[in-house]
Parts: sequence; C-alpha cells; structure tokens
Amino acid sequence: MNALTSIAQQAAAKLIANKQTIAVAESSTGGLISASLLAVPGASAYFLGGGVIYTRDARRALMDIPDDAMKGIRSASEPYAQLLARQIRGRLSTDWGLSETGASGPTGNRYGDAAGHSCMAVAGPQHEVITLETGSNDRAANMQAFATAALELLLKNLAR
Repeated sequence: MNALTSIAQQAAAKLIANKQTIAVAESSTGGLISASLLAVPGASAYFLGGGVIYTRDARRALMDIPDDAMKGIRSASEPYAQLLARQIRGRLSTDWGLSETGASGPTGNRYGDAAGHSCMAVAGPQHEVITLETGSNDRAANMQAFATAALELLLKNLAR
C-alpha cells in the first residue's frame, strides 16, 4: 500500500492545489484506488466518493447504468472503463472521474480476457483510457498493479 499511497499523495497535492474533486468507480482493484486516495490526510478536500462496481447489479444500482446503455459494450473493456469514469464523475458532480475494470485472476473472466487484464479511464478536463496486461495470474499482485496504473493515469492527466 505504501507505493500506492505515494502516488495518491502526489495526485492529492495536485487536486488540492487546483481545488478539484474526484470520484472513483473500480472493479477488480476491490477498493485499493479509493483506499489509497483516502489514506492521504485531508482527503475530504478532494475525494467525494466511489464504489466497487463488481457485478451487473452494482452497475445498475450504484452507477445507474441500465442494460440498454450497455448495448455493444462489454465489461473489462476500454469503452466500459470510459463509461464508468464519465458516469461516476457525473453522478457525484466531480471535476474528475477515475475507473478500473478487469480480471485480477487467478483465472480470466467470462468475456475471454486473461487474468492480468485491466482497462482504466480518467474523465475530466482531459480524458484518457488505457489497457494493462500483466501476463500474471497472481490476484493480489494484479490488484496492486491495476491500482498503481490507474493512479498513475490520474496523476499524468492532472499534470497536463
């Protein structure tokens, strides 16, 4: 968690300096992204909320994304990561939305993605989406790698 907190501290400093806020929608990281941002003292100045959107029911209830909005989009994909980031940003009226969706392992997901596959997106003044493939089936290591990549994506876009 120390490495994650280090990146989160840098992101927090930029968010505070710019008087900006963030919300997080994550899946296979299981809350590590939010926990890292919340581990920084003063998080209430920039962190408005988030959720672990792990199932279809969570997507429907917590994100208010109905099934018809998912036509042509599958979970653990770049379009879904973009949708989550935009939706969490809008639902919590934040400057930034950050999302992650993937397959942490030890097996792949039902969509055909191998363990170690994750897509993450940032939505705000800048928008960006990336895919990470670790090639590993180590669930805990993948969760850390996905959270690290998501926080680094945020930090990169905050610096623009």
